[in-house]
Amino acid sequence: MDPGSASPRREVHCADALPWLAARGVLSGTAAITSLPDVSEVALPLPAWRAWFLDAVRRVVGAVPPSSGAVFFQSDIKRDGAWVDKGALVLRAAEDAGARVLFHKIICRGPPGRLTPGRPGFTHLIAVSREARCPDGLPIPDVITDPGPAPWVRAMGVRAAGHAVRFVRDHLGARTVLDPFCGVGTVLAAANAAGLDAIGVDQSRRRCERARELVLRPDEI
Repeated sequence: MDPGSASPRREVHCADALPWLAARGVLSGTAAITSLPDVSEVALPLPAWRAWFLDAVRRVVGAVPPSSGAVFFQSDIKRDGAWVDKGALVLRAAEDAGARVLFHKIICRGPPGRLTPGRPGFTHLIAVSREARCPDGLPIPDVITDPGPAPWVRAMGVRAAGHAVRFVRDHLGARTVLDPFCGVGTVLAAANAAGLDAIGVDQSRRRCERARELVLRPDEI
């Protein structure tokens, strides 16, 4: 990435994220914002997916400089009559990677108070870092009631993405945003709209094509 370029740049790689991360090492000037795949999106039984998820969080944290950080957007899931708290899994893996929590916010998936049988009515938004400290006056509400439109059913709402992007830009000093599970590119487009370069990885060629094309205006985030 060229920080002196006239407009923010975007790279989208069609690849398996974990080997891709392992091959790149630590990415200078970069913060990560991502949503790891649910068990329904990977060909693994639940126990194996748990181990994969924990490893993936650790790898994402390790891909950015210690002074930077990673933001995770994760919704809990229900399997075999029990809830899997993906927020708790992120916190556990981040701690294993030597990171601490900078913030833990809640994003509403619909109007507060609405019944949502079989699925949660909220999503975790968790930021972690190995060295950075969270400022006292963070301009992100504890409960984000309007995440904005989502370009894809599994995507982060564009306004929620905007909160995450501005945080890594303004408080972590990131020049580039990495989303190793980028889907259709909501985070990448939000990063570009905020003036940051973006790198995305996804295994689906179709999603990669959409991720290269999605554009958001600054006023949309």
